[in-house]
Amino acid sequence: MTHAVISVDHGTAFKDIVEALRMWNVSALPVLDQGGQVVGVVSEADLLLKPQGTDTAHDSTTAEQLMTRPAVTVTKDATIPTAARLMARGHLKRLPVVDGYGRLVGVVSRGDLLKVFLRPDEDIGAEIRELLMYQLIPHGPGEVHVHVANGIAYLNGSLPDHAMEDIVVRAVGTVPGVVDVKADFTVPVSA
Repeated sequence: MTHAVISVDHGTAFKDIVEALRMWNVSALPVLDQGGQVVGVVSEADLLLKPQGTDTAHDSTTAEQLMTRPAVTVTKDATIPTAARLMARGHLKRLPVVDGYGRLVGVVSRGDLLKVFLRPDEDIGAEIRELLMYQLIPHGPGEVHVHVANGIAYLNGSLPDHAMEDIVVRAVGTVPGVVDVKADFTVPVSA
């Protein structure tokens, strides 16, 4: 996420919003109330659609009148997939990030979400091995080999229980940077 965020106050005038969008080269801005809480988002589309009439009509139009509300936001501890789902559902290019009180702490963009896929395969593999060893199969008789290539996690080996396969595949799929998971497991036969 980007921590240095440009926002506007709910009373910001139309022309000032246009100038802020142009100056910062963004297509939307969070709108804050007096307490710093995100109450809406004003976008280029909002500016083009809502005010009607002459140019003088824009002079008294404010962010509060133009903004889309309620604002779709994500908390600062949300996962990348959660933010991505919210953005996809709402066809949003960026999403305000808020703290537990609804105050703006940053903005996450589509580009920010895609950066995770630039993560080196070696780092992804190390995180998967740690996840398997310390959380998913800490004491079981299973042994899973991990290889990551182009973000695809290849898992093979044995699991202590057949029921764990789906859990392991889903958990590995949540590791940042994983594009897909290919698994080939066996389950040891009990004596």
